[in-house]
Amino acid sequence: MGQQVNDKIQLSAQATPEHAGQRLDQVAADLFDRFSRSRLQQWIKGGALTVNGHTARPKDKLIGSETLTIDAELEAEVEDAAQPIELPVVYQDDDLLVINKPAGLVVHPAAGHQDGTLLNGLLHHDPGLNSLPRAGIVHRLDRDTTGLMVVARTLEAHTSLVAQLQDKSLYREYEAVTVGVMTSGGVVDAPIGRHPQDRKRQAVIDTGKHAVTHYRVIQRFRGNTHVRVQLETGRTHQIRVHMAHIRYPLVGDSAYGGRLKLPAGASPALREALQGFRRQALHARKLGLVHPTSGEYMEFESPLPDDFTALLAHLHADLADSTA
Repeated sequence: MGQQVNDKIQLSAQATPEHAGQRLDQVAADLFDRFSRSRLQQWIKGGALTVNGHTARPKDKLIGSETLTIDAELEAEVEDAAQPIELPVVYQDDDLLVINKPAGLVVHPAAGHQDGTLLNGLLHHDPGLNSLPRAGIVHRLDRDTTGLMVVARTLEAHTSLVAQLQDKSLYREYEAVTVGVMTSGGVVDAPIGRHPQDRKRQAVIDTGKHAVTHYRVIQRFRGNTHVRVQLETGRTHQIRVHMAHIRYPLVGDSAYGGRLKLPAGASPALREALQGFRRQALHARKLGLVHPTSGEYMEFESPLPDDFTALLAHLHADLADSTA
């Protein structure tokens, strides 16, 4: 729970048994993941982030039931450079922005991508976003996933949108193309965490965080399936990991897709289309939210990008040829 008043932020969250034995700064980063690790460490060291009302050190270990509280003055949260990056804005008002993210655009600066990100473009579009956690970004899309994202423009909007994410009322619907032919839709309810051997990847593991993905068949092809996917939770790489887990990885997914499988007797055109699709075939198609100020439910929809549409056209043509 939490609130922001003027330039102050007041938040609290309770550690769980899964946090037992972890450092305070690690638990804080998990419970308050909308803030940067460096900002959280500053608050811990300065006494603005306390444990059961008492100050502690970032390296102190928790037993897994403590209440962590932030009572801090808000200062400039983002120090990254503003850069003139083209942002396809679907909707904008005083409280929020809805962006139709293109493929190849990284959301946050990180190792290997220090600039040229969505965050850098947002700071250029609206310099006031530097006072918000992660420049108002409340959820993310992978670099090569396309589609809709919402960005808060005020602290009040940020609080509201984060709460909607947490109570699962922020509606997110995707479209994807999988490898393999599904017999029906279903639900994947499997915890996701860091891969035990490859830290850059995620995996379904017993110690992971609760993750639920719903999927429904739109169209079956000879060797692939066009699906509609709805997120109930929002873990890193969730759709990609869950689809791979049930043995229907996404077309073009270099991290989780495994070896490309082509339909028997695939035409040269279809073979080229599948082999040439160099990103995961995943698009954030719909986004629904309650407006932070008006309370009105708003829904946005983004058409499929050209490369996705072209892939589907080749799959439809192959299916038609096989039944002719």
